[in-house]
Amino acid sequence: MATAERPAADAPAQPAEPAEGQQVVILSGLSGGGKTAAAKLFEDLGFTVVDNLPGELLPDLAELVSADRERFARTAIVLDVRAGDVPVALAAMRGALEGRGIQPRLVFLEARDEVLIRRFSETRHRHPLADQRGIASSITEERRILEPVREQADVVVDTSDLSLRELRERLFVQLADAGAPDTLAIQLISFGFKFGVPLEADLVFDVRFMQNPYYVDELRQLSGLTDAVRTYVLDQRVAGRFLTFLRDFLDFAVPAYVEEGKTRLTIAVGCTGGYHRSIVVVEELAAWLRERGFGPVAVFHRELDRR
Repeated sequence: MATAERPAADAPAQPAEPAEGQQVVILSGLSGGGKTAAAKLFEDLGFTVVDNLPGELLPDLAELVSADRERFARTAIVLDVRAGDVPVALAAMRGALEGRGIQPRLVFLEARDEVLIRRFSETRHRHPLADQRGIASSITEERRILEPVREQADVVVDTSDLSLRELRERLFVQLADAGAPDTLAIQLISFGFKFGVPLEADLVFDVRFMQNPYYVDELRQLSGLTDAVRTYVLDQRVAGRFLTFLRDFLDFAVPAYVEEGKTRLTIAVGCTGGYHRSIVVVEELAAWLRERGFGPVAVFHRELDRR
């Protein structure tokens, strides 16, 4: 009876074919930035969550995730300064996964320094880098250590002003809109300068030069999502010229970003309160970007729920 020919003992193992719909998320970011809350959100969605694993064991975890793709069809791996040399650990983890045909998504969570300090004060947790220099210096050092990781992230989220519901929406809209490796995932954020500029923004545009609907009594309580406010803003000559300039710029910049290998672009548009003009401009820009086919586009109106 004929027998199947066995491969040579020293033949290199071939990476397994990616499982249909397999999702692997690497969750990183600053201590106090919301990784614990995000990990719980992933657990609620049926993800297997692995947290605080030593960096030396991450390649073994990648092999396990690859070998049992039904059990680890949805996996979230928390990777932060507790793992040791984080950029090295990330490179080893990503390399091990990609070598087995799995493309992980890297999510990075951060917050403003004063917010992080307040969170540590309220919870009385110890910062993993804490020493005699104090919490503020520890945060500064952690930002420095994690900057190479942040630069590689597919999704960056500033959690400073987000509720748990908003964090959930931001994370899973971004993950659901993940495109092919050669596409640019674009996130648009409207915001109010009085509440601070979003930390994750790559490009920031100020539309406070437009007339403000806030000073029109019948428009003050209406958001930029309403037809009345939209018409008021877009009927201004400066609004039309600005959108023309912005479209011309993005027609040039987006293909250049893609050619450079960038996978995400966060564009923030701000007005005074983030409730009228910035929302209108973001909605117009999102519609145009989608018509142009510039990859997945996600929209977040940061100040909308403040009213």
